[in-house]
Amino acid sequence: MTNKQRSYARGVALKVLQEIFDNGAYSNIALNKVLQASQLSETDKSLVTELVYGTVSRKITLEWYLAHVIEDREKLDSWVYHLLMLSLYQILFLDKIPNHAVVNEAVNIAKRGRGTDKFVNAILRKFLNNPLPDIVSIKRKKKRLSIQYSTPVWLIATLFEEYGEERAEAILASLFIRNKASVRVTDSSEVDRLAEELQAQYSQLSPVGLVKTKGHFASSSVFKDGRVTIQDETSQLVAPTLKIEGWEEILDACAAPGGKTCHMASYLTTGRVMALDLYDHKLSLVQDNAQRLGLADRVVTQKLDAHLVAQEFGPDYFDKILVDAPCSGIGLIRRKPDIKYRKESADFDQLQKIQLSILDSVCQTVKKGGIITYSTCTIVGKENQEVLAKFLEQHPNFEQVSLTHDCTDIVQDGCIVITPEQYLTDGFFIGQVRRIS
Repeated sequence: MTNKQRSYARGVALKVLQEIFDNGAYSNIALNKVLQASQLSETDKSLVTELVYGTVSRKITLEWYLAHVIEDREKLDSWVYHLLMLSLYQILFLDKIPNHAVVNEAVNIAKRGRGTDKFVNAILRKFLNNPLPDIVSIKRKKKRLSIQYSTPVWLIATLFEEYGEERAEAILASLFIRNKASVRVTDSSEVDRLAEELQAQYSQLSPVGLVKTKGHFASSSVFKDGRVTIQDETSQLVAPTLKIEGWEEILDACAAPGGKTCHMASYLTTGRVMALDLYDHKLSLVQDNAQRLGLADRVVTQKLDAHLVAQEFGPDYFDKILVDAPCSGIGLIRRKPDIKYRKESADFDQLQKIQLSILDSVCQTVKKGGIITYSTCTIVGKENQEVLAKFLEQHPNFEQVSLTHDCTDIVQDGCIVITPEQYLTDGFFIGQVRRIS
């Protein structure tokens, strides 16, 4: 890669970072949008992706280091500060590009501001020529871990409370291990053949899952042909909990983008999945997914707020229901690092109210003997076990159904609870209840 190409790639990364930090854009969406519109090579796109996700995931750490050499951050244009973060990330955490090249390229980009190139050069050289401030010297443990793992103190405290200090730290450390690409094989008899064809490994959690540490499944012909579909290993565990026989009328209350909808539909013969979402563009994702996988005749979409299910469908309508509930997404931090800066601990209380109100609405439409699977991509008990406990308390005509899995370390009190360090997947929760009267 030439110096000119590298500088251009860094310029693109800086543009994405400004969208995320200044305009509140979601990292994955902002990055995809810019990459699709760019003329970058695949190598350059990989570099931009590494720089954006790396800088975002290490944001608090980078800010702490910069605070030692920048007197007043507020006096800097935001793009200059973000350029310093981007460059410092490369100096501290990447080793493929020499430090002098990182500084030179930062200085080139900084020439768009008068005198800014000299300032950027001086700041970055301070890190190259002087010993780094020592994070270990921070006395308060939560503050130290917050800086070390670039995670807000409130979230460190939450994880301590949920999992104890040792496991919490293991979870935090695991979030910097690169995310695997994972797919679900749509015909289980093809798992071995496709593992070989795609040079992929078997998932430890899902019998129909394949994973790769590098590369993209979405560009393969087997994806276009519908033989595999992009789905995290953890979410592949949801549909099997419903033990679908083929004839059922199933509700997917919060369906988009449709990975679990299609997984449930794949078990159906005469039945159908009613997939709900609030937005037309999200429902079209569900339809596109179903179309590509040859399941369009078993999936019906409807624009509807999940809170209104009871009044829309009435009692005894569905045999089985999935509530993949809106949640904090704390389990997705490895893939979407900006999540950790968007939340507050107070969000959990508000989210719990939403989760319970959706369950309260949909439970009125399930038939006697019917089951509801409740899942989230968070690892916070207030959104998971506590929601199920409160639901059962308020609905004595339901009982908990104990779930099992071959990996016994993810089964806890009859629920599936997966934290990111166990199998280097998303963090995930699955629980289930049955209507008994």
